[in-house]
Amino acid sequence: MSNLPANYSYSEDHEWIDAPAAEVAGKTLKVGITSVAADRLGEVVFAELPEVGDAVTAGETCGEVESTKSVSDLYSPVTGTVTAVNDAVHDDYSLINSDPFEAGWLFEVEVSEAGDLMTAEEYASQNGV
Repeated sequence: MSNLPANYSYSEDHEWIDAPAAEVAGKTLKVGITSVAADRLGEVVFAELPEVGDAVTAGETCGEVESTKSVSDLYSPVTGTVTAVNDAVHDDYSLINSDPFEAGWLFEVEVSEAGDLMTAEEYASQNGV
């Protein structure tokens, strides 16, 4: 099952949150893109992220990630309010590729509602990893 953290939840758009789907409402959680997405994108050279205080809605675009190959929309896996943005990513976009589940997280959201999320096993099965 690749290197997908088992205790995270995943969206079909290749974003993750750092908690099981059943435990997200009312929590502040990190959001990032999966290693599958990072590998498909190639070398990430820029990320446009939501700002602190922005409202994000599950399944809707909230930014974009640009690589040497393409530009991809970033979709929020949850609904809520952005409480933090990972400044380290703006200083070094390669963190998204080298450590997508830890140092390469993108932003934090105070979650009011989960979107349509999968377990690591379901995500791996759907993406052949």
